[in-house]
Amino acid sequence: MNSTERPSNKQRLVIIGNGMVGHHCVEQLLAAGALEHYRIDVFGEEAQRAYDRVHLSEYFSGRDAESLAMSAAELYARPGLYLHLAAPVLEIDRATREVITAKGRFTYDKLVLATGSYPFVPPIEGAEGDARLVYRTLDDLDAIRAAAQGKRRGVVVGGGLLGLEAANALKSLGLEAHVVEFAPRLMPVQLDDFGGAALRQRIEDLGVGVHLGKATQSINAGSDYRYRMNFADDEALETDLIVFSAGIRPQDALARACALELGPRGGVAIDDQCLSSDPNIYAIGECAAWNGGIFGLVAPGYQMARAVAARLCGAEAQPFLGADMSTKLKLLGVDVGSIGDAHGATAGARSYRYIDEASASYRRLVVSADGRQVLGAVLVGDNSYYDTLLQYAQNGIRLPDDPASLIMPAGGGAPALGADALPDSATICSCHNVSKGSVCAAIDAGCCDVAGVKASTRAATGCGGCAALLKQVVEHELSARGVAVDTSLCEHFAHTRQELYHFVRVEGIETFEELLARHGKGHLGCDICKPAVGSILASCWNRPITEPALIPLQDTNDTFMANMQKNGTYSVVPRIPGGEITPEGLIAIGAVAKKYDLYTKITGGQRIDLFGAQLHELPDIWGELIAAGFETGHAYGKSLRTVKSCVGSTWCRYGVQDSVAMALHLENRYKGLRSPHKIKFAVSGCTRECAEAQSKDIGVIATENGWNLYICGNGGMRPRHAELFATDLDDDSLVRLIDRVLMFYIRTADKLQRTSVWRESLEGGLDYLKQVILEDSLGLAAELEAQMQLVVERYECEWAGALKDEEKLKRFRTFVNEKGGDPDIRFVRERGQRRPARAHELELIPVTEEAV
Repeated sequence: MNSTERPSNKQRLVIIGNGMVGHHCVEQLLAAGALEHYRIDVFGEEAQRAYDRVHLSEYFSGRDAESLAMSAAELYARPGLYLHLAAPVLEIDRATREVITAKGRFTYDKLVLATGSYPFVPPIEGAEGDARLVYRTLDDLDAIRAAAQGKRRGVVVGGGLLGLEAANALKSLGLEAHVVEFAPRLMPVQLDDFGGAALRQRIEDLGVGVHLGKATQSINAGSDYRYRMNFADDEALETDLIVFSAGIRPQDALARACALELGPRGGVAIDDQCLSSDPNIYAIGECAAWNGGIFGLVAPGYQMARAVAARLCGAEAQPFLGADMSTKLKLLGVDVGSIGDAHGATAGARSYRYIDEASASYRRLVVSADGRQVLGAVLVGDNSYYDTLLQYAQNGIRLPDDPASLIMPAGGGAPALGADALPDSATICSCHNVSKGSVCAAIDAGCCDVAGVKASTRAATGCGGCAALLKQVVEHELSARGVAVDTSLCEHFAHTRQELYHFVRVEGIETFEELLARHGKGHLGCDICKPAVGSILASCWNRPITEPALIPLQDTNDTFMANMQKNGTYSVVPRIPGGEITPEGLIAIGAVAKKYDLYTKITGGQRIDLFGAQLHELPDIWGELIAAGFETGHAYGKSLRTVKSCVGSTWCRYGVQDSVAMALHLENRYKGLRSPHKIKFAVSGCTRECAEAQSKDIGVIATENGWNLYICGNGGMRPRHAELFATDLDDDSLVRLIDRVLMFYIRTADKLQRTSVWRESLEGGLDYLKQVILEDSLGLAAELEAQMQLVVERYECEWAGALKDEEKLKRFRTFVNEKGGDPDIRFVRERGQRRPARAHELELIPVTEEAV
């Protein structure tokens, strides 16, 4: 909307900047009901709505702009909220309270500047073209990717946080990566000399060149590579492209032009309420200068955003009084942590250091002169100490008699600081400013598990670094309230699903009765333990679920090998591996659907579902489908459902691998695999991701060097992006890793737990899973692969087996004494096909044979 017209009953709020901080401000405003009082216009320079810059490097590993988005597009579709993308603000007219864009002038009553920062490029002769790339936005990454095509070597100027992220990006593009840093150590702001040395050793061990104390004087043509970087010490380095990541500067051009007061080193000067020198203009994030300082992390920006949103909505707002710049990172796979006064600059500060040159691990603990409080810490190589040290530092918790014990390796990490030792004011989640007191309040309000607390408080939904601490606090607080989390599966088994799986596998148990006799109580079981045990037995031994001993364990869908629908009929879903089907197959499915008058629907999993079959019709329908070459699609089971694929390199001009062939291979390998919950795969032939692999339990994306594997995504009720697990795998390695991941999931997950929830609850998270699967830290790799191979070898189509057995077919009768259907099931016609009649339509249908 391009107008200076003012709504009669609402003020106009303009937010300039749609980065992470600007977006968080919008979220906070919406949560506080701001749309009741404001029309909100948000202006972003980029063409994409707000995306996650913390995980920007994953863009090179297959994630696209949509998967990095901070929210669904629907968030900005609310009445009264207007998002203007690719719409830079050109000027602020403070006299008329208008912002001026290429689209026109927009009035404001209140204005929020969230313009962020821009990368600093030193004035170096010859820095242009591919010798002047930066690492800040998705467009920047596209430019780097284009420049890297066919190149051999790339150099990053800057050895700070973003510089090392950029080096990782170059490495992921297949380039020989180098880092050039002016300071004598890497990450000079966060690390001391010893920490910088440990980080350098680890990064060099990964094959990244590190050049310290280098000032680039000029760039000219090289002899072996495109460019030659000439340093002040007369040394040189040749490269094909150069990425500058030498720091950031606040994006304060608009503020300068409209004469707002600036900080001594730039940035919009703000007070404790994030208010600028103009009482109608706020500034938040990296463009804001509080007390002369700029905060280059997302958590302080979020803190500012919350304060401004609260104030705009008339709520009590916590003043911004600075922010803790502690940070926990993983750079090029290396753990790095920095807390508080990491350099020991406080008067009288003393330090304890642990140095392990063999593994390039380093820990420094900085304590007060009296030895009572933690002032800061540096960690390189092992961040398991971070959470405990951070809580000591943030909450003034008194140190133990031997402070060095907090960083010594004997305990395998800092002695855990119990949740009871944390005050209510202790910050659990820095991204969303969630305190222990807020967690306790959520539990008092009825949240009874970690998932509930996450949903209520948003803790651990930002960077995720606090997930382990959150789990510890929730479990402690539940116990303190007398809430005993009973791990019993049901009244018949005082064990978890994982424990029952262990009994079945180790003891070779193949029947429910034997498991109940050995490890349970009672004689019959129940609707909870029977399906759970049935699933475990199928996962371990893959015997046909139609066997007489196993049928009593199955739920309705598995019993009849079809999904029961709301009107009592069933759906029929033949397997169509990878979505590939011949014309003959299409004709056969169409003929069956027409003969039995079934409603047909092409699903998101690239299959054709047939709805409306009555129980007695199922054997006849499946008999015709199997004769046409189809087999069960297991749509009724907690098992592999589909492997979705794009058309791949055979047809698509962008495809770099044959995604269809891989999808066929994976679906045919894992079909019938029973698991705690349903599993979905997808295989994309290139990073354009047409198969949407990053929303699947197992996602595979082609690269020019092989396959990237993503795991534990979910597009269901709790959408979760899959996480990159391994890169550039050949076919055999890909299958081996999938074997291990799936079998480890089946072994350790809870009943009816999807891979996404399992991953979030897995202690140690993705790093632990990588150790188990990639590094074989538990020595289980061969065992997991063998277990999967047994399941694969024992596969058989359950419907094909049932059709050969008259006893099994007796189950498919609506009535015991006759073979007809249920006369009470009624249908009507809609869009050319029949559908179940709704309640208000039943009285319109005559009870005749034709109506059935």
